[in-house]
Amino acid sequence: MKVGIISDTHGCVDRFTLAYNKLFTDADMIIHAGDVLYHGPRNPMLPDYNPAKLAEKLNSLPMPVVVTRGNCDSEVDTLVLNMPIQAPYTYVVIDGFKIVTTHGHYVMTDKEKDDMAAHLKADLFISGHVHINVLEKRGNTIFLNPGSPALSKREDGRQTAAVLSDKKIEIFDIDTDEVLLSIDR
Repeated sequence: MKVGIISDTHGCVDRFTLAYNKLFTDADMIIHAGDVLYHGPRNPMLPDYNPAKLAEKLNSLPMPVVVTRGNCDSEVDTLVLNMPIQAPYTYVVIDGFKIVTTHGHYVMTDKEKDDMAAHLKADLFISGHVHINVLEKRGNTIFLNPGSPALSKREDGRQTAAVLSDKKIEIFDIDTDEVLLSIDR
C-alpha cells in the first residue's frame, strides 16, 4: 500500500505536479487535506496559480483522490472536479488502517484533534490549514500535517508532501527529495 498525502495546493498546478511526479505516480490513492484550487484572499498569487489546469490534472489521475474541504474550497470547485470535496472530514480504511482527514480550521488545538481521533478510533489523523509539518504519535494515533507544496509557512520555506507506506509515514521536501520527518507505523 502507498498513499500520497498533500494539502494546501491552492491552485498551484506546477507544485502539485512536481509532488505527484516525484512521490505519487505509483500510489494506490491520494488524500488531499483541503484548500485545493483557490489561492485564498490572504495568500499571494503565485506564478503557477492555475486552478483550472490543476483541476484538469487531478481529474486525469489514474488513482482515486479523496479530498477534504478546506476553508478556501468552495462549492463551485466541485463543479470542475470529478471527485467530491467532502466536509468536514473524510474517513478511509485501508487494510484495517483507519485514516481521518480534516482540513484543520474547525479543529485547531491538539486537544480537539486528540478528541476527534479518539472518537473516530483513527490510526492516522491528517490535517492541513497551517502549512507547517507535524508528524507525531500521541496515544494510539499518528498525527500528520503534510505542509504545503506551494505556500509553505515553515521557517525555512521548504515545500512538502507526505507518503504513507506499509511500514512508515514520511514527509518530503519536494524540491530536494530529502526526508524531513519519518515515523514507523
